[in-house]
Amino acid sequence: MDSNKAQQQSQELANSLWAIANDLRGQMDASRFKDYILGVIFYRYLSERTEKYMDTLLSDDNISYRDALKDPEFAPVVRQYSLDHLGYIIEPEYLFDSLIEEIKDNKFSIDHLEKAINKLTESTQGQKSEAAFDKLFDDMDLTNKDLGREVSDRTDKMSKIMLRISSINFNTENSEIDILGTAYMILIGLFQSNAGKKGGEFFTPACASRLIARLVTVGLDEVRNACDPCAGSGSLLLQVKDHLSAHKVGHFYGQEYNGSTFNLLRMNLLMHGILHSQFTVYNDDTLKKDNFYENGKPLMFDIQVTNPPFSQKWKPTVKEENDPRYTGAGAMAPDSYADLAFLEHMVFHMADDGRIGIVLPHGVLFRGGKEKTIREYLIGNLNRIDAIIGLPPNMFHGTTIPACIIVLKKNRNGNSSNILFIDASKEFIKGKNQNSISDEQIDKIISAYVERKDVDKYAHVASLDEVKKNDYNLNIPRYVDTFEEEAPVDLNATFAEIAKAEQEEKAIDEKLNEFFKELGLEEKL
Repeated sequence: MDSNKAQQQSQELANSLWAIANDLRGQMDASRFKDYILGVIFYRYLSERTEKYMDTLLSDDNISYRDALKDPEFAPVVRQYSLDHLGYIIEPEYLFDSLIEEIKDNKFSIDHLEKAINKLTESTQGQKSEAAFDKLFDDMDLTNKDLGREVSDRTDKMSKIMLRISSINFNTENSEIDILGTAYMILIGLFQSNAGKKGGEFFTPACASRLIARLVTVGLDEVRNACDPCAGSGSLLLQVKDHLSAHKVGHFYGQEYNGSTFNLLRMNLLMHGILHSQFTVYNDDTLKKDNFYENGKPLMFDIQVTNPPFSQKWKPTVKEENDPRYTGAGAMAPDSYADLAFLEHMVFHMADDGRIGIVLPHGVLFRGGKEKTIREYLIGNLNRIDAIIGLPPNMFHGTTIPACIIVLKKNRNGNSSNILFIDASKEFIKGKNQNSISDEQIDKIISAYVERKDVDKYAHVASLDEVKKNDYNLNIPRYVDTFEEEAPVDLNATFAEIAKAEQEEKAIDEKLNEFFKELGLEEKL
């Protein structure tokens, strides 16, 4: 990835969204307004993808997509092909460029946009793509009175949004950034809405996503499947695909609890060229509902990545206590910290050569009680923990606490007698609101992970016996000593400096007292 290009694209996107924000700031709560902007961005993508894909397909017939749908001979075949391969149909009159022309000609009405979206979703009903598009645009309620009391007001606002978005360069094929995910976080920052308070729970910073994806894909060309049980906007899943040498994932799986975020997830996958037939995602609570089953048997995943909500509270019921995901350890993750419950879910779904990369708060490494019991099970019984990487503070949205990445493997490939610890907490680029790690710092972590040897004050390969002697406490400072000795103090020189300072102070006091006497004042010093 070209980090400079990514930064430039992010800044260009921010500038464009800032222009929209200035037009519309204060007219609607940002927690809702961002949904309209993201919805329009996605609709534009679907429209342009349709026309480009179909025009290319029809080029040998010397006819465009627009003209083909007017031709009785071509129209039925083209519509069916669009359904079979894209999963939806957008009629020429509803293409984004057609709507923009209406706006410029003062012929546009918000009712026409609503009809366009309804026609698109209706075209998927009864098709294999229906689940991918079902209620996908529900957050963009075009009848919402907050958007404008009158149809004319709502038309005016949506026209402004659409015109602004039409001028943004969305070259998704050459984009170095997650456009929808990045746009979401920019909008939260611009509008300063409470909606962004927990926005970071489902948006993993790009640098962290790259690191996790690189860790779990080391040496892999392609995988049968990849899953994120707390998928958020899908950035981690997309990074996995990017970092496989063949860029090939047979099928994507994901689960996301928040309904609006679930829509963002599906939009993001589609915008990155993942066909509706290549992903299966669920809108559900992963801790309570395990949807990853097929024909009554649990699905097993080659790659699993996630950044779950930190230290989430949960109340396991009898159902969870008897859930096979949690029964192996002999203890349930505590009510106040569900972190390890997410990890146990993923361990349960590991394929024979499965790999996991998960971001968790440091507390899971050393807290006692039930969490210690689970750690002992993961290490002593299953021997799945491969590496633990300490990250810098203030890297994740919504929290300033430092986190760690835990890498797990079912097949330890010759490393079954040890666990690698890396302390990368001091390696970061300080940002105004958030710290990050550079590509060079990521390279250093990956090199240490691959080479797997002790590096002074940075990495340590701990034997399982060493971990057991530490009573399964995985706190990184126990294994990587980063203590820096201070330079020795020359006491004689220090005392001499103090004596000199005292003499200078005495001389100043005597001089001031002379001034006081000349002024007829009492000596003050």
